[in-house]
Order: sequence, then structure tokens, then C-alpha cells
Amino acid sequence: MFGIYLKRELSRRKKAALVIALGLALGIALVITVSSVSAGMQQAQDKVLKSLYGLGTDMTVTKAQTAPTGNSSGRPKFDFDAKSDSSKTQSSDRVMTQGGQSLKSSLVTEVAAQKGVSSAVGALSLNVTKVDGSFTQGKAKSSTSGSGQQGGPGGQNGGSTGAPQVQGGGASFDVNSYSVAGVDVAHQDLGPLATSKITTGRTFTAAQTGAKVAVLSKSYAKENKYKVGETFKISGTKYTVIGIATPDSSESTTDVYLPLKQAQTLGDAKNKVTTIYVKATDSKQIDTVKAAIQKNISGTTVTTSADLADTVSGSLSTASNLATSVGKWLSVAVLVAAFLVAALLTSSAVSRRVREFGTLKALGWPSRKVTRQVVGESIVNGLLGGALGIALGLGAAYAVTAISPKLTAELGSTGGGGMGGGPGGGGPGGQAASAAKNTIDIALTAPVSVTTIALAAGLAITGGLIAGAMGGWRASRMRPADALRSVS
Repeated sequence: MFGIYLKRELSRRKKAALVIALGLALGIALVITVSSVSAGMQQAQDKVLKSLYGLGTDMTVTKAQTAPTGNSSGRPKFDFDAKSDSSKTQSSDRVMTQGGQSLKSSLVTEVAAQKGVSSAVGALSLNVTKVDGSFTQGKAKSSTSGSGQQGGPGGQNGGSTGAPQVQGGGASFDVNSYSVAGVDVAHQDLGPLATSKITTGRTFTAAQTGAKVAVLSKSYAKENKYKVGETFKISGTKYTVIGIATPDSSESTTDVYLPLKQAQTLGDAKNKVTTIYVKATDSKQIDTVKAAIQKNISGTTVTTSADLADTVSGSLSTASNLATSVGKWLSVAVLVAAFLVAALLTSSAVSRRVREFGTLKALGWPSRKVTRQVVGESIVNGLLGGALGIALGLGAAYAVTAISPKLTAELGSTGGGGMGGGPGGGGPGGQAASAAKNTIDIALTAPVSVTTIALAAGLAITGGLIAGAMGGWRASRMRPADALRSVS
């Protein structure tokens, strides 16, 4: 009879231990999954900001664009000679600064001198509108004006297909627009080129401050069939392609990179920049550095990564909010439920072991020793649940990474200037200041950090301790007489 009783008791204990372990495992697995997905969301958001805003720096300093003067429409004008040979192709480039009002280059030094600033680099954002074509008839001198539309990477040799055409009066002209970034060649770790890698050719050298050389984005070079060593012209100035740059993620928001002095000459902006890229000495003091710059350098707008993150919308933002709010609260609810179930099951198991604990007390075991016995068993159950939970969580995170669901991020304008990811393009400091939104697709991953694993192990031990504490308290209150009554 005793053997049958012992066998049944062991079976009950195993079942109870398994239920406790599985409950804790599910809660811990959910915590790991939500934490890893949240980390993946954050990485995805950082990639989006980096690709569209050049988020290789901690903040940027710009100046809001003022209302245009003179030409009220703000559209560039192009003059062509209608008396020339009708078969002759005419071409004209109009270069305009983009990304807000120009700042004095001397402000770069002032920003770099602010407390908490590690380094500061200036960049100039330009937009080049190219109009070329020919007249088929007409005797008078004609003038056409373009709106400077951004129709994808425009080309030096005719531009991309579908480019807007200006026709009329016996004339046919193609209008193409592309972006140019003036780069401080001596400090390329910050600025528009910092988020791209040179995959063909080479980048600028510190000695090429005024050299007529250029680095092209991969998409722009492919669209216009440019290769390293070839030349092209902007406003009559010939530049040699020395490298092709591939962005770290997404498409490049800049088509052509030039040495800063060359860009200033093209844009008639001597000693001017449109964006100052700033790196802080301590990432935890970014808000303090921002406040100091705004206080000491009036008339400027300072934009940080936190400011840009507020502009992210789309499925990435929705999923991130769900993971942050609903996911975390769900994890907490499941964990609390798992801890409660484990405590109740442990207490119930102790109640069924009245004969065992009562006998042990009758043999001289003190209450603390009985409590240690129950707590020790509960911690073992918790560790078992933790191991199962970590395995399930890692499996779920791996599945998410393997599937890599595509999420869409939409970046709206922040208004007046911002992180300039390059001229004309990528952020409030560029084309996005006038564009409604930029959209990018990005694959979601679920990285699991050592901290997350440590948290899971800690939760497993905590669950075991809570269950053991309740069961131990109940076991400590048992008396030897309880064991005798159970026998009778």
C-alpha cells in the first residue's frame, strides 16, 4: 500500500511541477519575444532615421527657410537663344541652395565650442535643375521657367524616363533635377556621406578641398550610366567621378557629393552652409547640449533623433506602439498570472503533503527547514520553467527574424529644418521639408540580448521564490498532529 501511495504522490508532484514550469515558461517566453521584437522595432526605426535623415550624428543645426524675395514664385528662370540653329541642343543649369536658410561657416566653429559638443561639421545642400533641348522654330529670344521638381535622380545626359517636358512655341525641352551635397572632405565621419560606403573607387582625401572631383550615389550612377573615371558638367564646370557610394540602408537621398568649397562656388554661397552636423560627448546629455546651442546661438533650429522619431508613422510606428504598450502590459499580465498560478499550485501541493511534512516535524525538523525544502523545490521548478521559457522565446525570436516581415515607415516633415540626410532629400533639412512624406520598407528582426536572457532567468527565480514563499509559509504552519489525523 505504501508503495502505491508513494507512486501516486510522485506522479502528482511531477504533474504539479510540470504545470508550474509550463506556466512560468509561457510568461517568460512572451517577455523574451516582446523584448526582442521591441528591440527590432527600435533598430528598424534607427535604420529609417539614419537612411532618410543621415542619423550618424546626435543632432543638426539649421535655420528655417525665409519667404522668397524678388521672384515671388520661387521658380528658377532659364534663358535660351531661339535664333540659334534649330538642330542644336541647348542646355542650362540652375543651382539653388536647399534645406533652409544658409548659415555662416563660422557658426560651425561656434557650435563645436559649445559645452558637451564633441565635434561639428558643416555641409551645403544644393538642388540643380537642368533644362536642355532645342527650338524647332521661332525668331525671338525666349525664356522658360522650371519649378525645380524632384523627379528621382535626374540625369546629366537626359535624366530618367518620365521626366517632365516643357513644349510649346516650336520648342522641346527636358527638365531634370538632382541633389548635390557639399562635404567637408577633412571630416567625413560626420555629414551627408557618413551613412554611405564607397563600394567602387574611393572617397575624397583631405587634400581635395577645392578639387573638381565627385562621388555619386549608386542609384544615380546606375540611372545615368556613370562609372569611376568619367566626367560630367554642372553649370559648365567639369567634374571627375572618383567613387560610387552605397547607402547603409534604403535609397540614397543625395545624388552627387562634392567637396564643400566646390559646392559653395556652384551655389554662389561662399563661406555658407545649410546644415551643421553635431556629435555630443555624451549621448545622455543630448537634450542639455541642444538647449545650450539654442540659447547661445540665436536664430537656429536644433533637431535631435528624438525629434525625428516623432515624425515616423506607418506600420512600423503602429507595430512599435503595440509592442511597447500592449505587448509589455500583456507580458506583465501573463507573468503575474503565471506567478499566481505557481503560488496556488505550490500551496495546493503542500496541502496534499500534510502527512510528509507533519511526520518530518514529528521527527524533529524545525519549521525553517521545512520551509527551505519547499522553497528549494519551487526554485528548481522556476529554473526549469525559465529554461523552457528561454528556449521558447529564442525560438519565437528566431522565427520572426527568419520570416522578416516587411514594415513600412513614413517620414513626415518636421517643419523648419532638421537632420539633413543630404541635400534635397532626406529630411526636414532637405526635400522632405517640402515633400509631404517619405516612405521606406524595412525588414523586421528580433535580436535577443544577453540582458534579456538575464532578465528571463531573474523572472524564473523570482517566480520560484514567490511560489516557494507561499508554499513554505503553509508548510511551516503544519503540526505533527495534522499528520496523525491524515493517517486516521
